[in-house]
Amino acid sequence: MAEPFTAPSAGPHDDTALDDTALRGELVIKERAVVKIAVAAALQVPGVVKQSGGLSRLTGRELPRADVSTGAGAVAINLYIAVQWPCHLDLVNRRLRAQVHRQVEQMTGMPVIELNIVVVGTESAAPEDSSTESRYSEQGDPAVPPAPVAPIRPRTPRATPAAVPAAIIVAVGALGLAVVAARELLIMRGTFANAPWIRNTVQWLGRLHWSEWIVPAAAGAIVLGVVFIVAALKPRPRTHLPLAVGDIPIVWLRPTDLARNSSSHAKTVPGVLSAHTTVDRKHVTVRVVRTESTPAGDVAISVREAVEPTLSLLGTSPELRVQVKP
Repeated sequence: MAEPFTAPSAGPHDDTALDDTALRGELVIKERAVVKIAVAAALQVPGVVKQSGGLSRLTGRELPRADVSTGAGAVAINLYIAVQWPCHLDLVNRRLRAQVHRQVEQMTGMPVIELNIVVVGTESAAPEDSSTESRYSEQGDPAVPPAPVAPIRPRTPRATPAAVPAAIIVAVGALGLAVVAARELLIMRGTFANAPWIRNTVQWLGRLHWSEWIVPAAAGAIVLGVVFIVAALKPRPRTHLPLAVGDIPIVWLRPTDLARNSSSHAKTVPGVLSAHTTVDRKHVTVRVVRTESTPAGDVAISVREAVEPTLSLLGTSPELRVQVKP
């Protein structure tokens, strides 16, 4: 750390000198004083916010914070800040540099020869707060329209990966191997006397010769390896059906819920006694039981007209099948 800056004492012909006692001593400005000045100046800039709480208070990592080095009558500052989102960083940068330079030089008399600004965090603006661009306009800077934000596509709900069982088997095997290794270590150190498994296994493998059981064992190992590879590479199937709400699906429906909804609409058709619906990736099959007095063709048309509005809400286009039973 650089030494504290020492301001020169007034000379004998200085107009500010009051008497001889005023010429004695020196002015020492500690770096922590410059840190407080820089932090206070940063908080005066629109768009810079204070972040504190949790472990940051205990570790001294509150924002804004500064690292200051002084020497040769000048100051170098690394300033770490948090900004309010959305925020125009170029405007904040220019205003922050001007404010910190002015405040430090006015209060200490030392020029700022280097100022590095690091944006560490962001904080969303409260609904009642004025927007960032309006605050800049009040300060005299032209309002900068916010950059368009591309919509984020949510993740499609999918089933559990097929590799989960294989991963569980491998994890259990690794834990078992760790237990065996710990047992061997205790035996080697003489903690307890017992036959070592690893050494005996290696010796048994060294004495192993061709046997009939090796062929099915090798074939089983190959099959198991192929199964693990397929499970690892197999894509996860979708578990929900997207609803056509806007350009990007943000609402999904379970196939079970779609089946219940379709059956409920089918039961409202006159002449239908009961309805059951099954849903797969490409088809929605509605099976209804009609009364004997109602023609099967009329029931099929009415059921289709009752169920199709529900299917039109889906982002996909499954084929609707109607089966009528007497």
